[in-house]
Amino acid sequence: MDTPPSSPLLRPYTDCEDGGALYSNYLVLDPKQAGFLDLPRLLFSGDVSERRYIRCPITYKEELRQFKRRWSIFISIVAQKLLLLFKGMLEWLGNAFEFCLNLPSANGGYLKLVANALKGNVEWPSQDSPTFASVVGYLDPRVDLDSHLKRGDAGYNAHLSMMAAKLSYENDSFVETTVKDRWKMEFLRCRDFWNGHLEQHSTRAIMFRDRDLIVVAFRGNRPFDADAWCATIDLSWYEVEVELEGGVVPERVSIHRGFMKALGLQKGRGGLKEMDEVAEEGKSYAYYEIKEMLRNLLKERGTKFIVTGHSLGGALAILFVGALCMHKEAAILERLEGVYTFGQPKVGDERFGEYMKQKIRREVKYYRYVYSSDHVPRMPSDGKAFGFKHFGPCLYFNSLYKGKVLYEEPNRNSLPLLWLIPNVVNAIWELMRGFIMPCVRGRACRESWFLLLFRMVRIAIPGLSAHSPHDYVNLTRLGSLPTYELSKIQSIRL
Repeated sequence: MDTPPSSPLLRPYTDCEDGGALYSNYLVLDPKQAGFLDLPRLLFSGDVSERRYIRCPITYKEELRQFKRRWSIFISIVAQKLLLLFKGMLEWLGNAFEFCLNLPSANGGYLKLVANALKGNVEWPSQDSPTFASVVGYLDPRVDLDSHLKRGDAGYNAHLSMMAAKLSYENDSFVETTVKDRWKMEFLRCRDFWNGHLEQHSTRAIMFRDRDLIVVAFRGNRPFDADAWCATIDLSWYEVEVELEGGVVPERVSIHRGFMKALGLQKGRGGLKEMDEVAEEGKSYAYYEIKEMLRNLLKERGTKFIVTGHSLGGALAILFVGALCMHKEAAILERLEGVYTFGQPKVGDERFGEYMKQKIRREVKYYRYVYSSDHVPRMPSDGKAFGFKHFGPCLYFNSLYKGKVLYEEPNRNSLPLLWLIPNVVNAIWELMRGFIMPCVRGRACRESWFLLLFRMVRIAIPGLSAHSPHDYVNLTRLGSLPTYELSKIQSIRL
């Protein structure tokens, strides 16, 4: 094995599948190694030493003997196995949904579609067309920015960030056309990046410039993307060394395994290495390519940048900044204006949060928006065994878009039984609100028929539609956050 470099993120990780371990603590769950008949044994036996789908140090396996922890592992692995089992079907279903949703618009509407069908002259939608919208785009078809928010307004950057996060779900032509023609901004980049562990281009990010502000937006979980959802519900983590201010000995922090893979952790190559050491033709990694592009763009005086993302994209956004901190990219970090995440899952343990609080300057805004009963910000489960915990202020908004600043969102681990009835009642209210809002707030708040159907499904599965970008866009347009609540942000950061 090569001698590891000195930077903490450049060292190989303790992932058993990569054939080596420099760090003593890690937890790797491998659902592909778990048979459906093996899983029930996990619930009835506290001995996890013989479970081939659970890899961690022998001393750490004692931590997993408690039933509550084994139950969490059981749920995570079963959910991942089901997602992987139906991966092909979900992908086909997603493509079919998008095709059917775009078919009428490609023909000029439903009436023209019928007329064209009778004539045998139906126009088939192209996935590369600037008018071809994703499933997320049909859940919330709004594309234009809120005309009431101007550059310099208090809520402008948050709204621009959420709209950019939503736009990142769309195809290249759609993104470029929207940025140039509708937003009147400079389009910079839209690309799918390589995930070495999945052996495919699965990580997506877009970049554009609004005058002297560069926006980097990572794509989140697509509704029918099994791999992205597996990464979100995975409980696996690595422990890495970081340097705290004033610390004599490097501190060890835990970081989510799946999110680091999506950002640029490479299979069989140790940790995050420099791009010119690992780059292969057609296999660029998100962290390094975006970092190098920012390095060049930020040479212009006065230029700053923000990083944003919805869902998984939010996790990648804050981890991207964390990687910059670990690599001591001071020249880039001093131009960071803010990090805005929406419905972001947990990315590391409490020690990682303390490290990030030290490294991010006080003037840098890290705003983590959480809407109502959205389940994703409550994932993965925290606790001593898994260690996942949010850090920084939580800007929590209820279903009336009334906001407040909290240390953590209510029901932080998404306990289903305790919150089942309130969530069902809230889901019914949100469905009713979809018909009321346009009458009260105007056509800009009108919900698509597709979203209304989605809200009906949510009544049976509470918390599902609460993760939709629609409500996060609404809270940046309509949400209210009293001044006395804003005063709490600085105290929570410290």
